[in-house]
Amino acid sequence: MERVQRIVALAIVAGAVNVLGFVPSPNSIQTETSLNAVPPMIIGPMIKKMREEQAKKKMPMVEAEDARGQAPGIRVGGTAWKWPPVWPYADDFFTPTEDIATLDPSTSLQNMAGMMNGTPQIPTPDEVKVKEVEKLDVAKYWAEERGDVKTELDEEAVEQLRSHFKFYLKPGMSVLEFGAAEDSYFPEDLELSRHVGVGLNTKLMNENPSLTEKLTVDLNKVVPERDVDSDELRKFVAEPFDAVVMTNTIDFLTNPREVFRTGWYLLKPGGIMIVPFTTKNSKEYVNKFGRAQVKAWREFNDDQHMWIAGSFFQFSAGEGWEKLLGFDISPESAKDNLENPGPLAMFKKGKDNNMYVVQAVKAAAADDIDPESPEKSIKSKMWILPTMEDRDKKLVAPRLARVYEKASSSERKEALVRNIAVLPKVYEALIKMDQFAFNFQAQSQLASDLVMDPDFDGNDEQIVALKQGLGLLTPSKEFWEPIGKNTANMVLDEKINLLAYLVPRFGSGSSEQEEALSAFATGLEPTAAVVRSKCPDLSLADVELLATELLCAEILVPGRSTKQEFASWVGSMNEAELKAILKTRKAYNEEASSELAAYRAEKEKENRRIEELRKRYQEQVAAAREVRSMAFNPKTGKFQELKSK
Repeated sequence: MERVQRIVALAIVAGAVNVLGFVPSPNSIQTETSLNAVPPMIIGPMIKKMREEQAKKKMPMVEAEDARGQAPGIRVGGTAWKWPPVWPYADDFFTPTEDIATLDPSTSLQNMAGMMNGTPQIPTPDEVKVKEVEKLDVAKYWAEERGDVKTELDEEAVEQLRSHFKFYLKPGMSVLEFGAAEDSYFPEDLELSRHVGVGLNTKLMNENPSLTEKLTVDLNKVVPERDVDSDELRKFVAEPFDAVVMTNTIDFLTNPREVFRTGWYLLKPGGIMIVPFTTKNSKEYVNKFGRAQVKAWREFNDDQHMWIAGSFFQFSAGEGWEKLLGFDISPESAKDNLENPGPLAMFKKGKDNNMYVVQAVKAAAADDIDPESPEKSIKSKMWILPTMEDRDKKLVAPRLARVYEKASSSERKEALVRNIAVLPKVYEALIKMDQFAFNFQAQSQLASDLVMDPDFDGNDEQIVALKQGLGLLTPSKEFWEPIGKNTANMVLDEKINLLAYLVPRFGSGSSEQEEALSAFATGLEPTAAVVRSKCPDLSLADVELLATELLCAEILVPGRSTKQEFASWVGSMNEAELKAILKTRKAYNEEASSELAAYRAEKEKENRRIEELRKRYQEQVAAAREVRSMAFNPKTGKFQELKSK
């Protein structure tokens, strides 16, 4: 089962409004149009109010700090983006519309006929006919069917795009271009040290004078959750680029996360990925390339496209991207396509030559864990981990940071850092637990406890043991079946602790450890019986907890106690001694829970403090600008006195 029920799109980019136009009756004898029939004193204020509301909606969502030092046209600033906790798109959202299978019309007609006869029937799976569709052959489409077809963007839009590139691309830079063709739209005087074009239309790439190298790669062929499946591209990791550019290509991507993740891999820290795209209303563009456009681009508008593009950055590397910005760089002659104008659509003027850009900068990942801020360092090591949703990373990071700070030895700290890379293997199993009473907090607890164990490395035997312990695979009769039977009453947190302690003991290659595991499984029931006889007032949950604690301490550690020694030790203890061990064990868990809660509260307090300082700084800067008397004039290269308003 999928981790969450997928929805079609982000709430912020959902559906358009259907508007009924004024359609006069063909039998009407009126000579006025429907619009003219509305009294001016009503229609005038109505249109004015709608225009004012639209003007408010069109105001850029950007703070002054975000806009400083950026190119003109910024519309969405770094603090304006809002995302759901998990990837929100349906499976067919990034499929060319014509490639999506639909029901055969005959099936619907048969169902309708049954309803009209008063005998509606739900068709069986065998009766449902799916209309066959001819899937797009991507390589053939771009290399042959569109091998000679050039994009030919509007000249004014091209000038705007060149100006935007000029702001961010500087001489001597190395640039990787996804979806390269005959023109990159860079400034004509821009001299790059390296410009690698990647795409399927080799013929058009050969016409591009800016390209210094060309790779024929299908960007839609990917390794799921990882990257574009190209060894040639992966080689560039050794020589990363200053910038990655992807112009008018995003609308053809069937696996956008993997493409954006590849862009992140191949950028230098501080490098920028720039993703321009044209309006969906360009009929000439759609007529040429509409067959390859995915459903998301065909069904949603330009404003929604900007948010969708932003989500590709977020869900590819999360906080591994900084300065995520959205721009409207459309020429003055362009229509305003960023808002649904409703009835005002009839008044819209301009050309469909709109151009937009969404871009972000690659953040620098931490090489080592900063002892002053371990959570930040750990988060950076999780940016591009596959399988894990952003929600999971946010839950796991503070747990690991706390464990790192409390670790008693360098061995445990090194194990934690090393095993962060193993988290995806753990979550491949945990994903399937969503359907059970095993919430995301419980999953993050188990994952954190596993990776902090020096003996855990995510080997195959450990992953099988994890799945059997979770009930995702048939429990082994010799180990997990008796464990499950004799721990059935333990609370969830304690079961997680036990599982996290048992799983790393598998796959060690040590015969002594294998014997210890076997002794643990066979010794659990008799140990619980002894505890129950000595402490008759304990609950079943406490009896099971105490029995597992005793066995973990003495039997599961090879060489610590033999079965006979263990039996003698347990048999010699009285009720008070056993309850003292149980009290200590429970106190440890309670202390760990309270420490984690305190850690989170302290981090939230610190985040609020930083946010308040940032706002105060912005207010001070804004106030200083209002009262300043001198300013730098870039035309003269000198400071000069400002004229009073």
